[in-house]
Amino acid sequence: MDLFITSPPFPLLRKKAYGNEDQQNYVAWLNEFAKLAKDALKPTGSFVIDIGGAYQKGVPVRSLHQFRALISFVDDLNYYLVQEFYWYNPSSLPAPIEWVNKRKIRAKNSVNTVWWLSKTEYPKADVSRVRVPYSKSMQRLLADPARYYTPKDRPSEHKIGKAFGRDNGGALPSNLLTIPNSQSNDSYLRAVKSLGLSSHPARFPLKLPEFFIQMCTEPGDLVVDFFGGSNTTGRAAENLGRRWISCELDHEYAAQSVVRFMPAANMGEVRASIEGIVAGKSLRL
Repeated sequence: MDLFITSPPFPLLRKKAYGNEDQQNYVAWLNEFAKLAKDALKPTGSFVIDIGGAYQKGVPVRSLHQFRALISFVDDLNYYLVQEFYWYNPSSLPAPIEWVNKRKIRAKNSVNTVWWLSKTEYPKADVSRVRVPYSKSMQRLLADPARYYTPKDRPSEHKIGKAFGRDNGGALPSNLLTIPNSQSNDSYLRAVKSLGLSSHPARFPLKLPEFFIQMCTEPGDLVVDFFGGSNTTGRAAENLGRRWISCELDHEYAAQSVVRFMPAANMGEVRASIEGIVAGKSLRL
């Protein structure tokens, strides 16, 4: 495998329909999957995992499960932490209700930790493939570099040379990924709703797996998600010309994800496909 990228169930106190592991057992449970990923990865492959935070039971104090998981990945499974990322979702709702909405003693949580791990200090990656648009001020600078900056050492001891004014087609991204997760009427939700089915309640946005797939793999590489859910990762990999495998324990969620790959089909055909998959049949698209 070239890349494992996944978002496992978080140990939330309020249980989701797909199930949640208990905070006390979370790290040991998650380590089983992290070990399988490490065994299957190529030497230059990457393991990227999105883990959201949670509060401890009955008190406004945060659980440390995502940090304990990271330390265990490194100390017990011998992964390398390549870089930590933070996914900022500006459209996240205030929660939990008790501490944020009612008592107003905590701010809403809008950031998930995303650990980028590997089997070697130098996994395959090219950050130039995920450049972001230049800011308006940088666009003005590029149009007339001599007007806006002078190459020299800065008080911060950073050295700003002539190359700073070169147009590289976009800026290098930071490890803070601002990606709204506010799709309330995307094609997946519309299709599932029209079929009278319940959608998966915890879908991460397409741009999140797309970022790491582009950065850590090349066309034709194999991308795997072993907590597939509604199969956002599979759709992202398909869009980018990568091969992919998505695993999902719940047959209905796995079957429903076919709507992501049948945009031109009528609802009767989609329903028949979903029912067939739930019954154990395979479907070739």
